Amino acid sequence: MKLLKILIGITLILVFINLYFTVSLYDDFKALTKGVPEQDIEQPTKVKVSIDDDPIKGDKNAKVTIIEFSDFQCPFCGKFYSQTLPLIEENYIKTGKVKLVYRDFPLSFHQNAQKAAEAAECADEQGKFWEYHNTIYDNQNTLDINNLKQYAANLNLDTSKFESCLDSGKMTSEVQKDFKDGQSYGVEGTPAFFINGIPLSGAQPYQVFEQVIESQL
Repeated sequence: MKLLKILIGITLILVFINLYFTVSLYDDFKALTKGVPEQDIEQPTKVKVSIDDDPIKGDKNAKVTIIEFSDFQCPFCGKFYSQTLPLIEENYIKTGKVKLVYRDFPLSFHQNAQKAAEAAECADEQGKFWEYHNTIYDNQNTLDINNLKQYAANLNLDTSKFESCLDSGKMTSEVQKDFKDGQSYGVEGTPAFFINGIPLSGAQPYQVFEQVIESQL
């Protein structure tokens, strides 16, 4: 019992010491940055990322650009699409403050991701990338070739042209170019984002995107 009291006492002392130094370091930081212009305080490292010729949602002249590297079969990408993107769209894209660029990053262990990405590129040829993009994410569990073709028909695309594009592998190199570009920017998994060049990985909650976007506006 006596030993237990001693251990508790030592633990409390260590907690107070840790708290003291944490507060002290924070005060030192505030003192060091007091009066320093915001632009002189260290900012996140930015990566120069190309939008290539990929689909854009929003005002092309928007002040903030979000470049998304994504995989149509990735559940985390689906989570971003259903939970976070609608808020970004409502608060920033529709207001002209942000544009979103979609780039392909199909992961090898998702057997339908490559062809789904090619199918979306084929839909883009007919001016319906975003409609097809939404259809795929709404049907992530049914992305075999037959369904990919059916989604094109449902969107009233020229099915003959679409199927020729998809079956021929016309968009294979386009998708792989996005993938290689993503790797060169440090992308390892999906979804991965660059907000005016600031990297953000994973299906982060809306508040995280909001914070970075606001810092760029």
